[in-house]
Amino acid sequence: MIARCLAAIGLAAVAGAPPAWTPPRTPDGHPDLQGVWTNATITPLERPRELGAKEFFTPEEAAEDRKRALVPLPTAQRGGTEAHYEFTQFGLDRSQAQIAFSLRTSMIVGPEGRVPPLTPEAQQRNAERAARNKGHEFDGPENRGIQERCIVWGNEGPPMLPPGYNSFLQIVQTPAYVMIEQEMIHDGRIIPLDGRPHLPPSIRRWLGDSRGRWEGDTLVVDTTNFTDQTNFRGSRENLHVVERLTRVDDDTIRYEFTVDDPTTWTASWSAELPLVKDKGPIYEYACHEANYGMANNLKGARAKEKADEGAKKDNQQ
Repeated sequence: MIARCLAAIGLAAVAGAPPAWTPPRTPDGHPDLQGVWTNATITPLERPRELGAKEFFTPEEAAEDRKRALVPLPTAQRGGTEAHYEFTQFGLDRSQAQIAFSLRTSMIVGPEGRVPPLTPEAQQRNAERAARNKGHEFDGPENRGIQERCIVWGNEGPPMLPPGYNSFLQIVQTPAYVMIEQEMIHDGRIIPLDGRPHLPPSIRRWLGDSRGRWEGDTLVVDTTNFTDQTNFRGSRENLHVVERLTRVDDDTIRYEFTVDDPTTWTASWSAELPLVKDKGPIYEYACHEANYGMANNLKGARAKEKADEGAKKDNQQ
């Protein structure tokens, strides 16, 4: 019944596949996850507080939410990353893009539907870091975020969350590896499947160190060894992510993840969202080209320092 209701309003049936459906398989017998997928969604990571413990919309409520969320907004009314482009000009507005729809009211699962509170240790750590950087935000590129420096886009993960636009990823499989490429700053995670252990703790990576295995028809990816510049909602080098990818129909992968860091959150937490097949291709995201903001910010800081130094000398005379 739910599957028919979802189909009637154009939503992907992400809660489970019909019993008769079996996934296509690669020559080595595992489910074929290959192709271009999108995780663009209108579902927020955290549940709006006014929804309380309501974890799912009804099909009718989901259709209304979809209708409301996909109305294009004038550029002047947009915030965040959407302010610097006229998205409709490039076919990137949410009303034009392939969307991974769900009945969920939040990606985070469970009655709370929100990220657990930070531990006292994490609160103190974040406050100390902010205090050290205060007044030095524009000393040099090292003081800016790694996303602004075009090193790693924060949503690339893991866990993989939808960015503001260009929410595409490509999966390629071999018997020994799975590769997941995300075009925002075009990073590819090469995930070995041969049971090798994680790298030693002394070796850290921007996207962590991922190890994969098959549990039935589900690809499970375990990732550790993040850097101390990682910043996933306050968690840094101690972040531990377990992802689960299950193809549930021709056009949908159910993507689940659990994150854990006892030095950051008072409990581990989990989320779920669909990946929906896209015809592709993925177009290049050229992060550094015309990235005037970084140079202009630092140039402005140097000009202010020079002006302050001149004013100081004038006051001493």
